[in-house]
Amino acid sequence: MEFTADDAEALTKVLRWRRDVRHFRSDPVPETTMGRLRDAMALAPSVGNARPWRVLRVQNSGLRNSVRLEFERCNAAAAAEYDEETRSEYSALKLAGLAAAPEHLAIFTATDPAAGRRLGRRTMPETLHQPTAMAIHTLWLAARAENLGLGMVSILEPARMERIFDVPESWEFSAYICLGWPEFTDDTPLLHRVGWQKNQPTEWMER
Repeated sequence: MEFTADDAEALTKVLRWRRDVRHFRSDPVPETTMGRLRDAMALAPSVGNARPWRVLRVQNSGLRNSVRLEFERCNAAAAAEYDEETRSEYSALKLAGLAAAPEHLAIFTATDPAAGRRLGRRTMPETLHQPTAMAIHTLWLAARAENLGLGMVSILEPARMERIFDVPESWEFSAYICLGWPEFTDDTPLLHRVGWQKNQPTEWMER
């Protein structure tokens, strides 16, 4: 199959408008749409075809509340490490959409899956975490193409998340995802808009 210039333009548009969403509407996401996102995530590349990502769809209110409390604990600890001026800027940031997002996904990486038969990870065991990251990115783009927003909550302590969800010892926490319809769309990242950090150009260096 050959792709067209229109296909390339559409992909660039999805990449540009993929944002880390924090402001969600609470409207539910249809099950048919969730099914398409699950199928899209399954298309992500994986070294050795190990497919180590493990996804928990978090619908239990008690578990959601535990995650929210863990975020608040970690967020307060992070704020305390900044000087007073930066702490004020940090505290003004909205860093999670936990309250409104209709869908929550807890994503883990299996550290010794039988699938793949260890191909490619004897020398680089981190190749198990890389496919999980690519699966999340694949989900992110697929969600944007469905006019959905996705936000990653990274201010969480992995070991505590593993205990909250009582996962097998071989699973390592990778990400907590909020998913739903965004209150607004913008091609400018939040951290750009508020002056926290702008993108630095990617340099390709020759050797």
